[in-house]
Amino acid sequence: MQSSNLYQLIQSFTVAEQKSALRFLQSPYFNQREDIGRLFELLSQHTISEKQQLWSEIYPDEPFDDTRFRLLMSYLNRLLERFLLVEQLGEKGLSSKLQLAAVYRNRGLMGHFERNMRAFEREISEQPQRNAQYHSLQRDYFLERHENTIKLNPTDLESLKILAHHSDVAYLTQRLRLICLELAQKNVYRSGEDNPLHRVVIELAEQREWVNLPAIATYRAACKMLQMPEESIYYQIFKEKFTVEEQVFSATEMREFYTFSINHCIRQTNRGERSLEHEVLELYQKALAAGYLFENGTLSRFTYHNIVAAALRCGELDWAEQFIPTYNPFLEDTYRDSSLSFNQARLDYARNRYDSVLLLLQKANYRDPLLNLAAKTLLLKTYFVLEEHDLLQSHLDAMRNYIHRKKVIGYHRNNYLNIIRFTERILQLEPNNKKALQELRAEIEKEAVLTEKEWFINAIN
Repeated sequence: MQSSNLYQLIQSFTVAEQKSALRFLQSPYFNQREDIGRLFELLSQHTISEKQQLWSEIYPDEPFDDTRFRLLMSYLNRLLERFLLVEQLGEKGLSSKLQLAAVYRNRGLMGHFERNMRAFEREISEQPQRNAQYHSLQRDYFLERHENTIKLNPTDLESLKILAHHSDVAYLTQRLRLICLELAQKNVYRSGEDNPLHRVVIELAEQREWVNLPAIATYRAACKMLQMPEESIYYQIFKEKFTVEEQVFSATEMREFYTFSINHCIRQTNRGERSLEHEVLELYQKALAAGYLFENGTLSRFTYHNIVAAALRCGELDWAEQFIPTYNPFLEDTYRDSSLSFNQARLDYARNRYDSVLLLLQKANYRDPLLNLAAKTLLLKTYFVLEEHDLLQSHLDAMRNYIHRKKVIGYHRNNYLNIIRFTERILQLEPNNKKALQELRAEIEKEAVLTEKEWFINAIN
């Protein structure tokens, strides 16, 4: 039962959703079978039962029938999918008002139609967002107006002009957003060819009719920053626009804007602009305070690790010490303990508390291979600082075996094998051999795939 789609769907419900779903199933309009509601109640419990046990709870006097039980599960699954659609419709708000207005217009209830249309006008003017969704709603509103007015005045063109304007703005805004997302992905993975249509869309967005609209202007600025990251002026223009126009966009869009900016600054710091390290931390702090880094109340473990890394690079150790335990409960349950121990170890390493680092890392069980390798690298650095060379060599051998055993591939494989290789090279250096030291430093600086390059340079100085 645990692997069934039905069980997994039910377990994804919050407590509040389970209560609402049960009321939905108890409504005779949607369901008139008690056995379906009973199956839902049993599957809502955290204890997983076998099909035969569930059957005996629902039909205590009947022999188990696998076909009937599968049909029962199928009926329940379909009803729960309908429940999700009803819940989603209830959350649409403005969109549902337009849908209801259309129903009234088709029934000839024009008083009801106008009441819903005026309610829509009032609510959409009061909410601050002016993004693609706003213009899509306005497009649908003026389409509805046109459907009504064309019957009364077949020569009317004004509603069509306004309808066309909002259609254009909705398309351009959404299209620019997709271009930004594609450019951002290419900047990370260096993959794919340039799409010639992008240039056409951007040129269209630069026309006088749309150039000063806040959503289009902001996405155009984002495109320029992503296309020309080496020109710092474009980052500054984009940052000013999306922070000033914050109310125009949804939380999801703001999270994307902060991600674009953070990744831009990280790439520039990797190229030597160390002054942007504090900028990265400030961006994380602002996005965190505004709630943009959370999805459904959850903070990604990757974002959590990156924030700690940014704080440590800036020397904000006290801030990191508060952040680590404060935001750990917002991670997914599976990753809380490992993320807490790893990041506390990073902080303790920065504070030269090496005994604590050893204790935290040697006890922890990191199932994620990349987190495991990051922890092994931190342990490597700790052994090196403590001059535990025998332990360090054993650790390097075990780390190399782990990489081969787990079949770590691509960039990560090369990076960690380089870390092992350069550590062994340092251990093998002859004392006072300045030529060998200079050659090794030059080789480290030249290596393109080496996340611990700065640490190695410091280690041999």
